Amino acid sequence: MKIYTKKGDRGNTKLLGGTPVSKAHIKVDAYGEVDELNAHLAHLKDELRSIYFNEIYTTMLHRINVQLFDLGSLLAVDNSKYKGKLNQIKDDDIEELEEGIDDMEEGLDSLKNFILPGGHPLISLCHICRTVCRRAERKVVLLSEQENLNSIYIKYLNRLSDYLFTLARFIAVELDVEEEKWMS
Repeated sequence: MKIYTKKGDRGNTKLLGGTPVSKAHIKVDAYGEVDELNAHLAHLKDELRSIYFNEIYTTMLHRINVQLFDLGSLLAVDNSKYKGKLNQIKDDDIEELEEGIDDMEEGLDSLKNFILPGGHPLISLCHICRTVCRRAERKVVLLSEQENLNSIYIKYLNRLSDYLFTLARFIAVELDVEEEKWMS
């Protein structure tokens, strides 16, 4: 199979199920944001692996990669024949993120100030993932205002951004990087 079909050369694509839409369609925009997040998250996972960071976190990031791919598929679907056949985002996935946050927070100081992103490339990369996650969340919220979506998609992205923020703080502690507090 060739990678290029030339069918999108006029700015159109097909949703999962075959419905043709503009590449500027809100659904395409929403699953495109999730796809971008997934690529940044894979980069973060690979960078963490390259320094032999605790496998618990790279394994978790891999599970999140799979869940984001599932979410992208759920956002791209526009045909009832796929309903129920795609992997779903579940409450258990959100609970796993929350447990990860709780575990990492045990070794962190409580927040009393905003924290500036950065201090180490891995920390910065976590914050890039977090901000892309927030953008994806906003696109999914916008899509949900136009069509009926499962509200768990928004909840999942919201919790994922919290996970990524906490992971940035956790990495700072693990790498002995002092967090820079924002003082106005």
